[in-house]
Amino acid sequence: MQGKKDYQEKLFTSFRLSDRIPKENFYRRLKEALNLDFLYPLTHQFYGESGQKSIDPVVYFKICLVGYLENITTDRGVMDHCAMRLDILYFLGYDVDEELPWHSTISRTRKLFTDDVFEEVFTRVFKLCVEAGLVSGHTQAIDSAPVKANASMDSLELKVPAEDLEEHLSKLRVQSSRDRKAKENKAPKEQQEITASKQELQEIKSRNKRWSKDQDMKPGAKNKGSKYTSNKTHYSPTDPDARISVKPGKARKLNYLCNIDRRY
Repeated sequence: MQGKKDYQEKLFTSFRLSDRIPKENFYRRLKEALNLDFLYPLTHQFYGESGQKSIDPVVYFKICLVGYLENITTDRGVMDHCAMRLDILYFLGYDVDEELPWHSTISRTRKLFTDDVFEEVFTRVFKLCVEAGLVSGHTQAIDSAPVKANASMDSLELKVPAEDLEEHLSKLRVQSSRDRKAKENKAPKEQQEITASKQELQEIKSRNKRWSKDQDMKPGAKNKGSKYTSNKTHYSPTDPDARISVKPGKARKLNYLCNIDRRY
Protein backbone atom coordinates (compact mmCIF):
# COMPACT_ATOMS: atom_id res chain seq x y z
CA MET A 1 0.00 0.00 0.00
CA GLN A 2 1.43 3.36 -1.00
CA GLY A 3 2.06 5.75 1.87
CA LYS A 4 1.61 9.50 1.85
CA LYS A 5 3.12 11.78 4.49
CA ASP A 6 0.98 14.68 5.64
CA TYR A 7 2.73 17.40 7.66
CA GLN A 8 0.80 19.08 10.44
CA GLU A 9 2.71 21.30 12.82
CA LYS A 10 2.25 20.47 16.49
CA LEU A 11 1.44 23.08 19.07
CA PHE A 12 3.42 21.21 21.74
CA THR A 13 6.26 18.80 21.19
CA SER A 14 8.87 16.89 23.19
CA PHE A 15 12.29 17.34 21.63
CA ARG A 16 15.89 17.09 22.83
CA LEU A 17 18.53 18.51 20.52
CA SER A 18 21.30 16.35 21.98
CA ASP A 19 19.36 13.20 21.03
CA ARG A 20 19.35 14.20 17.35
CA ILE A 21 23.10 14.77 17.03
CA PRO A 22 25.06 11.54 16.31
CA LYS A 23 27.97 10.69 18.58
CA GLU A 24 30.42 10.77 15.66
CA ASN A 25 29.24 14.18 14.41
CA PHE A 26 32.13 16.60 13.94
CA TYR A 27 30.59 19.53 15.83
CA ARG A 28 29.56 17.28 18.71
CA ARG A 29 33.13 16.02 19.01
CA LEU A 30 34.43 19.58 18.70
CA LYS A 31 32.11 20.78 21.46
CA GLU A 32 33.40 18.07 23.79
CA ALA A 33 37.05 18.76 22.93
CA LEU A 34 37.12 22.58 23.15
CA ASN A 35 36.96 24.23 26.53
CA LEU A 36 36.84 27.97 25.78
CA ASP A 37 36.28 29.21 29.33
CA PHE A 38 39.63 31.02 29.14
CA LEU A 39 37.86 33.59 26.93
CA TYR A 40 35.99 35.14 29.88
CA PRO A 41 39.07 36.51 31.70
CA LEU A 42 40.81 37.20 28.37
CA THR A 43 38.02 39.51 27.10
CA HIS A 44 36.76 40.89 30.42
CA GLN A 45 38.58 44.24 29.96
CA PHE A 46 36.52 45.06 26.83
CA TYR A 47 33.17 45.09 28.66
CA GLY A 48 31.61 47.56 31.08
CA GLU A 49 30.02 46.86 34.45
CA SER A 50 26.48 47.98 33.54
CA GLY A 51 24.10 48.01 30.61
CA GLN A 52 22.66 45.25 28.43
CA LYS A 53 24.41 41.91 28.29
CA SER A 54 26.44 41.37 25.16
CA ILE A 55 26.86 38.20 23.15
CA ASP A 56 28.77 35.52 25.06
CA PRO A 57 32.43 35.72 23.88
CA VAL A 58 32.55 31.91 23.73
CA VAL A 59 29.54 31.92 21.39
CA TYR A 60 31.08 34.68 19.27
CA PHE A 61 34.36 32.86 18.71
CA LYS A 62 32.51 29.61 18.02
CA ILE A 63 30.53 31.43 15.32
CA CYS A 64 33.82 32.70 13.84
CA LEU A 65 35.12 29.12 13.85
CA VAL A 66 31.96 27.87 12.10
CA GLY A 67 32.39 30.52 9.40
CA TYR A 68 35.95 29.33 8.78
CA LEU A 69 35.08 25.63 8.78
CA GLU A 70 32.07 26.11 6.49
CA ASN A 71 33.93 28.57 4.22
CA ILE A 72 31.36 31.35 4.69
CA THR A 73 32.79 34.85 4.48
CA THR A 74 29.83 37.05 5.46
CA ASP A 75 28.31 37.48 8.93
CA ARG A 76 24.77 37.31 7.55
CA GLY A 77 25.58 34.10 5.69
CA VAL A 78 27.12 32.49 8.79
CA MET A 79 24.10 33.26 10.95
CA ASP A 80 21.66 31.98 8.31
CA HIS A 81 23.70 28.80 8.03
CA CYS A 82 23.82 28.30 11.81
CA ALA A 83 20.03 28.64 12.04
CA MET A 84 19.55 25.77 9.57
CA ARG A 85 21.95 23.26 11.17
CA LEU A 86 21.00 21.30 14.29
CA ASP A 87 24.58 20.16 14.95
CA ILE A 88 25.87 23.75 14.81
CA LEU A 89 23.11 24.95 17.14
CA TYR A 90 24.18 22.23 19.58
CA PHE A 91 27.83 23.31 19.18
CA LEU A 92 26.91 26.94 19.95
CA GLY A 93 24.77 25.98 22.94
CA TYR A 94 21.46 27.16 21.46
CA ASP A 95 18.20 25.24 21.39
CA VAL A 96 15.90 25.09 18.36
CA ASP A 97 13.52 27.70 19.80
CA GLU A 98 16.24 30.17 20.87
CA GLU A 99 16.93 33.20 18.71
CA LEU A 100 20.51 33.50 17.48
CA PRO A 101 22.44 36.80 17.64
CA TRP A 102 21.96 39.29 14.82
CA HIS A 103 24.64 39.37 12.14
CA SER A 104 25.25 43.06 12.99
CA THR A 105 26.13 42.00 16.54
CA ILE A 106 28.86 39.77 15.14
CA SER A 107 30.29 42.69 13.15
CA ARG A 108 30.32 45.04 16.15
CA THR A 109 31.91 42.43 18.40
CA ARG A 110 34.70 41.87 15.88
CA LYS A 111 35.60 45.56 16.09
CA LEU A 112 35.56 45.39 19.89
CA PHE A 113 38.52 43.02 20.29
CA THR A 114 42.14 43.81 19.44
CA ASP A 115 44.41 41.77 17.15
CA ASP A 116 46.26 40.37 20.18
CA VAL A 117 43.06 38.73 21.43
CA PHE A 118 42.42 36.99 18.10
CA GLU A 119 46.01 35.74 17.96
CA GLU A 120 45.81 34.41 21.52
CA VAL A 121 42.51 32.66 20.80
CA PHE A 122 43.90 31.10 17.61
CA THR A 123 46.98 29.78 19.42
CA ARG A 124 45.02 28.28 22.31
CA VAL A 125 42.29 26.75 20.13
CA PHE A 126 44.89 25.20 17.85
CA LYS A 127 46.68 23.74 20.88
CA LEU A 128 43.42 22.30 22.22
CA CYS A 129 42.66 20.69 18.84
CA VAL A 130 46.13 19.10 18.73
CA GLU A 131 45.77 17.75 22.28
CA ALA A 132 42.32 16.33 21.43
CA GLY A 133 43.64 14.56 18.34
CA LEU A 134 41.64 16.67 15.89
CA VAL A 135 44.85 17.83 14.18
CA SER A 136 47.11 15.00 13.13
CA GLY A 137 49.87 17.06 11.51
CA HIS A 138 50.58 14.51 8.75
CA THR A 139 50.62 17.10 5.93
CA GLN A 140 52.19 20.54 5.65
CA ALA A 141 51.37 23.00 2.87
CA ILE A 142 52.90 26.40 2.24
CA ASP A 143 50.92 28.88 0.18
CA SER A 144 51.85 32.40 -0.89
CA ALA A 145 49.80 35.50 -1.58
CA PRO A 146 50.87 38.92 -2.93
CA VAL A 147 50.31 41.88 -0.60
CA LYS A 148 50.26 45.31 -2.26
CA ALA A 149 53.28 47.45 -1.37
CA ASN A 150 53.09 51.17 -0.65
CA ALA A 151 55.45 52.02 -3.51
CA SER A 152 55.05 53.17 -7.10
CA MET A 153 56.31 51.42 -10.21
CA ASP A 154 57.48 54.86 -11.39
CA SER A 155 60.11 54.88 -8.63
CA LEU A 156 61.92 51.81 -10.00
CA GLU A 157 65.59 52.20 -10.82
CA LEU A 158 68.02 50.11 -12.84
CA LYS A 159 70.44 47.75 -11.17
CA VAL A 160 74.10 48.22 -12.08
CA PRO A 161 77.19 45.98 -12.34
CA ALA A 162 78.79 45.29 -8.98
CA GLU A 163 82.37 45.99 -10.07
CA ASP A 164 81.71 49.53 -11.34
CA LEU A 165 78.87 50.66 -9.10
CA GLU A 166 79.95 54.23 -8.42
CA GLU A 167 81.25 54.81 -11.97
CA HIS A 168 78.13 53.34 -13.50
CA LEU A 169 75.91 55.50 -11.30
CA SER A 170 77.65 58.65 -12.42
CA LYS A 171 77.21 57.72 -16.09
CA LEU A 172 73.64 56.48 -16.14
CA ARG A 173 71.98 58.49 -13.37
CA VAL A 174 71.93 62.21 -13.00
CA GLN A 175 72.07 62.89 -9.27
CA SER A 176 69.68 65.83 -9.18
CA SER A 177 66.34 66.48 -7.57
CA ARG A 178 64.75 66.77 -10.99
CA ASP A 179 65.97 63.50 -12.48
CA ARG A 180 66.09 61.36 -9.35
CA LYS A 181 62.76 59.57 -8.89
CA ALA A 182 63.28 58.74 -5.23
CA LYS A 183 64.34 61.40 -2.75
CA GLU A 184 66.13 58.80 -0.63
CA ASN A 185 67.58 55.47 -1.69
CA LYS A 186 66.79 53.03 1.12
CA ALA A 187 67.93 49.91 -0.73
CA PRO A 188 71.15 48.21 0.43
CA LYS A 189 74.14 48.15 -1.92
CA GLU A 190 73.64 44.44 -2.70
CA GLN A 191 70.14 45.11 -4.04
CA GLN A 192 71.38 47.83 -6.38
CA GLU A 193 73.78 45.43 -8.08
CA ILE A 194 72.91 43.12 -10.98
CA THR A 195 72.87 39.45 -9.99
CA ALA A 196 71.52 38.04 -13.26
CA SER A 197 73.77 36.11 -15.64
CA LYS A 198 74.56 37.30 -19.16
CA GLN A 199 72.11 34.78 -20.60
CA GLU A 200 69.32 36.01 -18.32
CA LEU A 201 70.04 39.64 -19.24
CA GLN A 202 69.92 38.76 -22.95
CA GLU A 203 66.56 37.02 -22.48
CA ILE A 204 65.20 40.08 -20.65
CA LYS A 205 66.47 42.35 -23.44
CA SER A 206 64.72 40.24 -26.11
CA ARG A 207 61.55 40.11 -24.04
CA ASN A 208 61.66 43.89 -23.63
CA LYS A 209 61.75 44.36 -27.40
CA ARG A 210 58.74 42.09 -27.92
CA TRP A 211 56.90 43.81 -25.05
CA SER A 212 57.42 47.32 -26.52
CA LYS A 213 56.44 46.17 -29.99
CA ASP A 214 53.22 44.55 -28.74
CA GLN A 215 52.27 47.64 -26.76
CA ASP A 216 52.92 50.01 -29.69
CA MET A 217 50.72 47.92 -31.98
CA LYS A 218 47.69 48.19 -29.69
CA PRO A 219 45.35 50.95 -30.92
CA GLY A 220 44.90 53.72 -28.38
CA ALA A 221 47.49 52.29 -26.01
CA LYS A 222 48.59 54.78 -23.38
CA ASN A 223 51.80 52.98 -22.51
CA LYS A 224 53.51 52.99 -25.92
CA GLY A 225 57.23 52.37 -25.70
CA SER A 226 56.87 51.00 -22.19
CA LYS A 227 59.72 48.96 -20.75
CA TYR A 228 59.55 45.39 -19.51
CA THR A 229 60.56 45.48 -15.83
CA SER A 230 62.04 42.57 -13.91
CA ASN A 231 63.48 41.97 -10.45
CA LYS A 232 66.68 40.97 -12.27
CA THR A 233 67.19 44.47 -13.64
CA HIS A 234 65.14 46.85 -11.45
CA TYR A 235 64.63 47.56 -7.76
CA SER A 236 62.61 49.97 -5.62
CA PRO A 237 64.75 52.53 -3.78
CA THR A 238 61.78 53.70 -1.69
CA ASP A 239 60.75 50.23 -0.47
CA PRO A 240 63.57 47.65 -0.78
CA ASP A 241 61.35 44.83 0.53
CA ALA A 242 58.88 45.21 -2.36
CA ARG A 243 59.25 43.01 -5.44
CA ILE A 244 57.84 43.24 -8.96
CA SER A 245 55.10 40.68 -9.54
CA VAL A 246 52.42 40.07 -12.14
CA LYS A 247 49.27 37.99 -12.58
CA PRO A 248 47.95 36.85 -15.98
CA GLY A 249 45.97 39.63 -17.59
CA LYS A 250 46.99 42.24 -15.00
CA ALA A 251 49.62 44.97 -14.90
CA ARG A 252 52.91 44.60 -13.06
CA LYS A 253 52.89 45.90 -9.50
CA LEU A 254 55.15 46.11 -6.48
CA ASN A 255 54.05 43.57 -3.89
CA TYR A 256 55.23 41.78 -0.79
CA LEU A 257 55.24 38.00 -0.79
CA CYS A 258 53.32 36.62 2.19
CA ASN A 259 53.76 32.92 3.01
CA ILE A 260 51.00 31.00 4.79
CA ASP A 261 51.91 27.76 6.52
CA ARG A 262 49.12 25.18 6.89
CA ARG A 263 49.31 21.84 8.67
CA TYR A 264 46.72 19.08 8.37
